[in-house]
Amino acid sequence: MIALLRGTLLEKHPNQAVVEAGGVGYDVNIPVSTFTRLPDKGVEVRLHIYTHVREDALALYGFLTADEKALFEKLIDVSGIGPTLAVKILSGLAAADLVTFIRRGEVDRLVRIPGVGKKTAERMILELRDKLPAVTGGDAESPAAAALSPVDQDVLSALLNLGCARAQAEAAVRKAKAAGGLTEFEPLFRRALELVR
Repeated sequence: MIALLRGTLLEKHPNQAVVEAGGVGYDVNIPVSTFTRLPDKGVEVRLHIYTHVREDALALYGFLTADEKALFEKLIDVSGIGPTLAVKILSGLAAADLVTFIRRGEVDRLVRIPGVGKKTAERMILELRDKLPAVTGGDAESPAAAALSPVDQDVLSALLNLGCARAQAEAAVRKAKAAGGLTEFEPLFRRALELVR
């Protein structure tokens, strides 16, 4: 199984990175939190990998920190949560906030994540409240994006990948921008995500 991948970052999108290692390009599913901290294309990157094997597919899920990977692995242990939903959950909330809300039993905060209903939120709390790893550092913010329109497109793409309707997602991005002061992907994405609900 692949546990770590180090190589050159060829492509990056809010839910995907392509990393070349040893002449092979690996397609890696990533949460938004990892996307925001990835270096520029052409730069070496190191991702902690979870390899998901099914009869019909082999998928790689990548994380910049071991803590995030550990949290992902705890999430997929919850009945009804697969790797795709776990990535959406990690994209919808910062890891520290997710741990806090689960430990406090805050169902209302968890159901704001697209794809997470009340029953799923309750299962997360019931099954993970006492099992979650401590979240440590490694959550440095990415530098401000030079141009706004590519950032807006990335936010829109991330919302669509989470299952939001295009009209809703576009309206949320416009409202989040209108509120002012947000030029970086992650804060703009989080505000837009709150506005989608």
